[in-house]
Amino acid sequence: MPQAQSGRPAVFMDRDGCLIEEMGYLNHPSRVRILPRTAAAVARLNAAGIPALMATNQAGIARGYFSAETLAEINAEVVRQLASEGARLDGLYVCTHHPTAGRPPYRRLCDCRKPKPGLLLRAAEELGVDLSRSVMVGDKPSDVEAGQAAGAAGVLVLTGYGRGEWEYLRHAWTVKPDHVAEDLLDAVAWALARFESEKGARCSR
Repeated sequence: MPQAQSGRPAVFMDRDGCLIEEMGYLNHPSRVRILPRTAAAVARLNAAGIPALMATNQAGIARGYFSAETLAEINAEVVRQLASEGARLDGLYVCTHHPTAGRPPYRRLCDCRKPKPGLLLRAAEELGVDLSRSVMVGDKPSDVEAGQAAGAAGVLVLTGYGRGEWEYLRHAWTVKPDHVAEDLLDAVAWALARFESEKGARCSR
């Protein structure tokens, strides 16, 4: 497990099925729909001074389903919709690779495709994030696994693929989430309570 870093905690969030509606391979910005209570969740992090970071696999580029330019437009639309409701993402971390599909540079074994922790490790280095105090939120076991592999807590949300994964497939999981939340707002509330508890424990030492 990676060593803890000195710095502040952060909340990492998967994009599809967590921040926005799951649409399969999303190939046009007009299809972006932020989920209910998503903006409120991100705004709570903003108000608390906790970095709100997106961490997402987007192998549709490697598979030829959309271009890098289209992906940039889609992510810009996510940011725009959140901003229209008073919420801000502090960083967007994206893996565009696939181990067997497409051509280089997109076809390759990488350390950033979840469940590997590379996206989180990169964010920690760039932003001074303490991963041992951070949380990764997503709707798949690969999100939970990526968080835990980075030394963070892994939270499963029941939006997107989450409910089906949890109700029907968790017996086959090789990881166990640190928490299961109804949606991103509930996950953020859990994360903020966790941060406050840790802060209190440090202050009492």
